[in-house]
Amino acid sequence: MRRLALLLTLVSAQSLADNCEQLPGPSVTLKRYEEPISLDTRTSVRTLTLLGPTSTRPGKQVLGLTRGTATVRFETRVDSYIDRSGQWECASPQITVSYGFSPMTVYVAREFPAGSCAYKEIYQHELRHVSAYQTHLKSIEKDIAATLSARFTSAGPWRGPRGQARARLQQELEERWAPYVKREINKVEASQALIDTPEEYARVAASCQGEIRKIAR
Repeated sequence: MRRLALLLTLVSAQSLADNCEQLPGPSVTLKRYEEPISLDTRTSVRTLTLLGPTSTRPGKQVLGLTRGTATVRFETRVDSYIDRSGQWECASPQITVSYGFSPMTVYVAREFPAGSCAYKEIYQHELRHVSAYQTHLKSIEKDIAATLSARFTSAGPWRGPRGQARARLQQELEERWAPYVKREINKVEASQALIDTPEEYARVAASCQGEIRKIAR
């Protein structure tokens, strides 16, 4: 009887394995947010200084600012096979990761009218920050994709008790991987700091024949 029971177990396991292999392989696809940048020209220098980074030196005013909110969204589809007993399943997760900064807003203080030399100088400075955001998103895509693929695709379809795969997947994405992706996105602050150097502040302040320095005072 033991031999027969063992034989039936092996046959059932082999059947489950064969059907698991018929499922499409798990996959991870990354997409960067591509959405228009908002422009805000209604906010005062005083308010922008309060909104600016905590690293802003005392006594310095923020004349323009670029702010982006690190955002990640997971879309999932799970192809599954349930064995004849109805107790076990194979599941193959298909994961699409949308990530980036949403929203992203460029501010030019309202004290600098659109079309003025000061406005153009500040706006061009902020576009450098926008470019740094976009470059950073491209630079982290490969590592994020490799990390998530190693977790979700390298071992093939998941095997376990029926009905648990979707809930388990969603929980893990929300609790472990959403924070991970956001941490990678927020590492952009290092490259942003390279733009806001004392030399760059001095250059912008001295431009437009002193117009910016005069208004800021």
